[in-house]
Amino acid sequence: MQTLEAIRTRKSIRKYLSKNIDSKIIEEILSAAMSAPSAMNEQPWQFIVIDKRDILSKIPDFCPYSQMAKDAPLAILVCGDDKGEREGFWIQDCSAATENLLLAAHEKSLGAVWTGVYPRQGRVLEFQKMLKIPKNIIPFALIVLGYPDEKPKQKDNFKREKIHYNQW
Repeated sequence: MQTLEAIRTRKSIRKYLSKNIDSKIIEEILSAAMSAPSAMNEQPWQFIVIDKRDILSKIPDFCPYSQMAKDAPLAILVCGDDKGEREGFWIQDCSAATENLLLAAHEKSLGAVWTGVYPRQGRVLEFQKMLKIPKNIIPFALIVLGYPDEKPKQKDNFKREKIHYNQW
């Protein structure tokens, strides 16, 4: 799959087949995530792979837009560490890593959906507590993954009126 095709055809998938994801594919996806650009190359990201059913089924209790986690074979929690020289840039860095993860999953014929965690403090604290995450590591986004059991309609999001040259 070519890059532009992957970008244009990737859609949020919320229904999955009950088929496990091979660990080699998970590592390839995480490698792609870690290939994202980061401020001063600090690479502040950390990833928690969640594949235990009892954990996946509890996540929607405090992360309301992650109901699909109950039926997914896997989720990856993207976390950031704000300790670096470029304080605050971890958010951009983790956003880039998350997008890479989503595109790599799509390339591997997986469906995925980005569910927001940060800056919702309740969600951040619940993930830290449930997964024993150190206080300096901030849960950023939960990516729920699986082989798709749906095919959302493709749409063109290009809007010329959102483009400005040199000034507003």
